[in-house]
Amino acid sequence: MTAHVDVIDLISRLKAAEEAFVLATVVRTVSVTAAKAGAKAVIRADGTIAAGWIGGGCARGAVLKAAREALADGVARLVSVQPENLLAELGVSPGESREGVRFAKNMCPSEGTMDIFIEPVLPQPSLVILGASPVAMALASQARPLGFHVTLAAPAEDRPSTPDADRVIDGFAVDGLQEARRFVVVSTQGRGDKAALTAALGIAADTHAFVGSRRKMTALRQTLAAEGADPLALARVKAPAGLDLGAITPEEIALSILAEIVQARRRGQREGGG
Repeated sequence: MTAHVDVIDLISRLKAAEEAFVLATVVRTVSVTAAKAGAKAVIRADGTIAAGWIGGGCARGAVLKAAREALADGVARLVSVQPENLLAELGVSPGESREGVRFAKNMCPSEGTMDIFIEPVLPQPSLVILGASPVAMALASQARPLGFHVTLAAPAEDRPSTPDADRVIDGFAVDGLQEARRFVVVSTQGRGDKAALTAALGIAADTHAFVGSRRKMTALRQTLAAEGADPLALARVKAPAGLDLGAITPEEIALSILAEIVQARRRGQREGGG
């Protein structure tokens, strides 16, 4: 019971700290196994088991490998650790996956079977918006209900007094961002385009996008490249931002941008999750 309480307490603390981790839960055992169904363990991103227990070395290697993969792609998986003879009866090899189950060999003398559910718990994805245009405001308000942690960076005189964002920064100097999947959108629309785009290039992110025409982005690329900006980083900025939905209003444009971000965020997860 104490170990279980420690697990629950640590989960709460890691979630509050926006730290990625894996919750491993034993969901089924057959024959003799060290851990029983219901046993849990918290695995941090560095591979350490920070709380709880799910058995010894019989399952540890397979569980830690699955935990690393789950943190990388955000997809839960089921690991079944079985003795070699049972794997042979099923016609599977150690490391093989079938119908959503990853099989691993139990090397322990007990020769029991243990199924462990590997659940990644990731921080909220981060959306960083530079600018205070109508599209930027619509983007912030639409993103939060979708589970994004929204950071809005713009000069105070350009933005509303109470923008709908988790964090508001005066100007374009963005720092102290949480460790999470990150998406950056520049939506200045004529008010500080160059300064905001320069700041955006310094933010590590999965995607960078610019709300504006291809012609404007081409001109900005040329200007910034001439001033020493990385041409490859500039080339990776998507412009115009968003999927081509035929959007016209700021709210529709914001929707098209979020649709593109969700597409990038979820790419591979539906296939990986079955």
